[in-house]
Amino acid sequence: MPNVRLSDVARRAGVSTKTVSNVVHGFVHVRESTRARVQQAIDELGYRPNLRGRNLATGRTNMLALAFPDLRIPYFAELAHVIAEAAAERGYRLLLEESGGAPDAERAILSAQEAGIVDGVLLQPVWLTSTDIAQHRREVPLVLLGESSAPLTIDHVRIDNIAAAAQVVRHLAALGRRRIAFACAEQPAPTETSRQRLIGYQQGLEACGVPVDTSLIVSGRVADAHSAAAALGAALDRGMAPDAVLCRDDLTALGALLALAERGIRVPDDVAVTGWDDSTLASAVRPSLTCVRADEQQLARRAVELLIERIEGYDGLGRHEIVEHSLVIRESAPAADE
Repeated sequence: MPNVRLSDVARRAGVSTKTVSNVVHGFVHVRESTRARVQQAIDELGYRPNLRGRNLATGRTNMLALAFPDLRIPYFAELAHVIAEAAAERGYRLLLEESGGAPDAERAILSAQEAGIVDGVLLQPVWLTSTDIAQHRREVPLVLLGESSAPLTIDHVRIDNIAAAAQVVRHLAALGRRRIAFACAEQPAPTETSRQRLIGYQQGLEACGVPVDTSLIVSGRVADAHSAAAALGAALDRGMAPDAVLCRDDLTALGALLALAERGIRVPDDVAVTGWDDSTLASAVRPSLTCVRADEQQLARRAVELLIERIEGYDGLGRHEIVEHSLVIRESAPAADE
């Protein structure tokens, strides 16, 4: 039966529409015999509760939105999976959105269009500034992920990218590497992710007494492993001669492995390579990638917890939290004693 209404179920079960509503919303003060009769009518008619109608009755949809710039990036896809699990444990389903890293799309995700559809939003912005986010009117609770700065009023969960990049440089310097390249900084302007990792890169070089050489910073319009390979390959062909490459993410590291292999440069013998994110690809390639790894479980669970606290009424200042990270040592940049 098309467009089955609450009244159709009530008529079939021989009860009031209020009783049907009570059954649909799980209210306990309904006789078991009546509940069974209503449920039988629901099953026979194929009735499906209207999401907006349920939202009006309960004020909740038990849906969360998760918005990442690009779901093709392995780290985002894998983190989305972990967040979905954390949300499910709390009785929430996840609606995935892709911003493409576009300012207008990020603004739209912050707008009132989410009201009535989801109870809260998890967003990893690329270009929106802290001021942009603070000034945008919100009708839905929000938690930010990633490297961009957050307003004092908004919850934010991230890793310390500056400290992590400096740790990678220290590891490479301990291997005796002195010409450590960074790949890749986006053109025409680096994202906040690259900016923070570049700061850590510089801090690490200075702490280890390694000269900072801007000619070792590879720039390009980097969107995937092949773009990264082209950017690094062009730099190598121009005469850049690194003995290590700190890559801003795993896809860039895969591109670096490709560019170096095409030129007969051995990893790690001639050039050590490190990735970032420790996606499932990192341990599947050869040589396997030494990577920065965020504690995805901690990040996902804490982000979901903060968002649900907002949904349930918390209205205090933003909680800005840093989760743990580690450096996973593999073949592309092994330990100093190997």
